[in-house]
Amino acid sequence: MDAPAGSGLGTSSTLVVAILGAFVEMLKLPMKEYQVAQYAYDIERNDLQLAGGKQDQYAATFGGVNFMEFYHNDKVIVNPLRIKPEYLHELENNLVLYFTATSRESAAIIKEQVKNVEDKNEKSIEAMHHLKEQARMMKEALLQGNLNEIGLILDYGFEQKRNMAANISNSEIEKVYEAAKAAGATGGKISGAGGGGFMIFYCPGNTRYAVIKSLYSFGGVVRDYSFTKYGLTTWTAPSSPQG
Repeated sequence: MDAPAGSGLGTSSTLVVAILGAFVEMLKLPMKEYQVAQYAYDIERNDLQLAGGKQDQYAATFGGVNFMEFYHNDKVIVNPLRIKPEYLHELENNLVLYFTATSRESAAIIKEQVKNVEDKNEKSIEAMHHLKEQARMMKEALLQGNLNEIGLILDYGFEQKRNMAANISNSEIEKVYEAAKAAGATGGKISGAGGGGFMIFYCPGNTRYAVIKSLYSFGGVVRDYSFTKYGLTTWTAPSSPQG
């Protein structure tokens, strides 16, 4: 598979959204994007009792580049961002997607994050507030084309994410991260809940080649990817013409 289980790329949510889309199309159900995303969330989090948030379901359903706002009572607002194509091309070129060749169960890590909030762990809660601010910083940098800020913003976010739970990072992840930065990356992040799976690095200029070379020494693999402006897409095959 292009994105194996436990990769941190939202594979489980994407699969649930795709299955829902098939039923919506087959049964001609009157469900729009928000309803599909919320239903996918209910299946994973309430029916299957898998710990996690709801950003993956909405990202898979809507596609594109969005600024998503989550409120209480299941209120969600998905704001599509009008980013110039040249900005997206440069961003796509400068991001390196690296699979650590390890997978993990995100639920255990997320449960620790939830417990830290319930226990009013100040360090963890403060880190979450900083990550909310990181999202706003990222939105402004993308809209204004300040792409060289992206790496620094990712680096800031990774620093905060470490404080949310003890097992988000580990010694191997830290070695990979430092090696990538030494080779020219200005920042990066561990995907999803952390603990393994994929990592993403921002490599300005032509530094991606040196960064990739340094990453291969850790036994993982750099994966190709591309941005897409579309999310859930379904269709019904046209009827065969009668002869």
